[in-house]
Amino acid sequence: MLSPCLAFTTIRPPYKTPPSATISLTLFKSTAQLKPASRGATKPTEATGICGVAKRENPGSTLLVSSSSASGWSTSAKMVVVDRYFLGTLFAFLFAFILLCGLRYNNRKRKIKEPKAFQIYTPRYQSSEKGERSADTVSGTDVIIVGAGVAGAALAHTLGKEGRRVHVIERDLTEPDRIVGELLQPGGYLKLIELGLEDCVEDIDAQRVLGYALFKDGKNTRLSYPLENFHSDVAGRSFHNGRFIQRMRGKAATLPNVRLEQGTVTSLLEENGTIKGVQYKTKDGQERRAYAPLTIVCDGCFSNLRRSLCNPKVDVPSCFVGLVLENCELPFANHGHVILADPSPILFYPISSTEVRCLVDVPGQKVPSIANGEMANYLKTRVAPQLPPELHDAFISAIDKGNIRTMPNRSMPADPQPTPGALLMGDAFNMRHPLTGGGMTVALSDIVVLRDLLRPLCDLNDAASLSKYLESFYTLRKPVASTINTLAGALYKVFSASPDQARKEMRQACFDYLSLGGVFSSGPVALLSGLNPRPLSLVLHFFAVAIYGVGRLLVPFPSPKQMWIGARLISSAAGIIFPIIRAEGVRQMFFPATVPAVYRAPPVN
Repeated sequence: MLSPCLAFTTIRPPYKTPPSATISLTLFKSTAQLKPASRGATKPTEATGICGVAKRENPGSTLLVSSSSASGWSTSAKMVVVDRYFLGTLFAFLFAFILLCGLRYNNRKRKIKEPKAFQIYTPRYQSSEKGERSADTVSGTDVIIVGAGVAGAALAHTLGKEGRRVHVIERDLTEPDRIVGELLQPGGYLKLIELGLEDCVEDIDAQRVLGYALFKDGKNTRLSYPLENFHSDVAGRSFHNGRFIQRMRGKAATLPNVRLEQGTVTSLLEENGTIKGVQYKTKDGQERRAYAPLTIVCDGCFSNLRRSLCNPKVDVPSCFVGLVLENCELPFANHGHVILADPSPILFYPISSTEVRCLVDVPGQKVPSIANGEMANYLKTRVAPQLPPELHDAFISAIDKGNIRTMPNRSMPADPQPTPGALLMGDAFNMRHPLTGGGMTVALSDIVVLRDLLRPLCDLNDAASLSKYLESFYTLRKPVASTINTLAGALYKVFSASPDQARKEMRQACFDYLSLGGVFSSGPVALLSGLNPRPLSLVLHFFAVAIYGVGRLLVPFPSPKQMWIGARLISSAAGIIFPIIRAEGVRQMFFPATVPAVYRAPPVN
């Protein structure tokens, strides 16, 4: 007697079913055996059953049952057998269908629990009980950035590209008009390339800067950037600060997960020692709150939020008086010009194809009045006679036009207070004298460091762990920041006139040292430009200048007076640089590998 049996292949959900997996139902004689073909086989598979020969032309095709080959059986017997198993076949398909639905339902529940990718930030608002509109706490923002200057705009674009949902709140989104932040060193341009923002210096009439020209007592020397090992496009850039910022803001705004909003942040929202967000006024005066796991304050040198995040020790050694010289040709094209004048340096550099920026440094916090004409008189009688003849007439014309502006030069070492949920960046965090034009280079370098630290993190909500992890930021930024900060402060003091004979000798020694050329000029210029951010190299060059000055005093025949001046020169050099190094942090500056925070792993999400 024949004992029929049903054979099924493995049933898989349709979302994982390869083409060769099918549900086959075949009726066999008890003595028949089904030999399944291998997964990759293409030979037809045959099985001899009651209904004849079941053939599958391809592994992915259904079984074809042929009744013509069933010998020894009558037609009626065949129909009886088929009818007997018709209901079994139907129930088998129903069972498979129910099982399949169950598997798909479980898979959907599993997918809901999986972490989602970053979504485009769309701000939402809810009404309070009083009817006022306040920021929805479930807005989906990852990072709030306060300020959209150079640091804020570049950071917004960088984090936006990384997939973060960024909300930027800027006091004024119109084009800024400033007299500083107009010179980007080659090291800063390299960071701009690394951040994908190099096109922001295009279409703003930016000028290439290839080095500096130094003037003192009718003599001059040219100091070129050591760019031999870089691409031909790498150089410094000078431009209108406002045009550059607007280009970066525009590029950040093109990202769908970055939102720029005009508003004034009035305070940070703190809860149990953790910053949860900010309170701000919108352009139309409405009070709102915005929340995010991380708030980054980049509101510039006049920051009113930094006091809760650092120990600010702001020094104002001098002020810049700014002028724009039109249709003026500099003695050295595509170079910044530094005149070692009395009482302090004067800068010239191009900001467009037809304009040259002049910055006259005035020591102290008070400057002559512009309104009553004291400033114009000071510039014409005290400053103009010390300028190169090629710049004199254009300088007088700029004074007569009357567009004279001033800006305090601020210096502030980085002294952070690590606070969960918040971070300081840009001039709100760290400032140096703008003589060397290194501020934007430091800011862009800091953004690269922060981007790399945040890159492994998908979730920023554990504020305590994140704050502890980001303590390494303060050490990792030191090579670039401390080199440029120290050099800016030291050079300003060396380049400024002084009645002290030792300081006079130091100033002359610096000019002569840089005029030697070779490594004596390329080394310091590489430090200044951000191309070689090595604090130890800076200290070696600085004291090499001091020793060179002492050597000048002792040749050909040393006298007791000259030896005394030489000793005071070394002491003066130490008195200039050591306080700056102390403020920057000796350990972080020279021995960063000994700081434990550098080795902290990213917090596990």
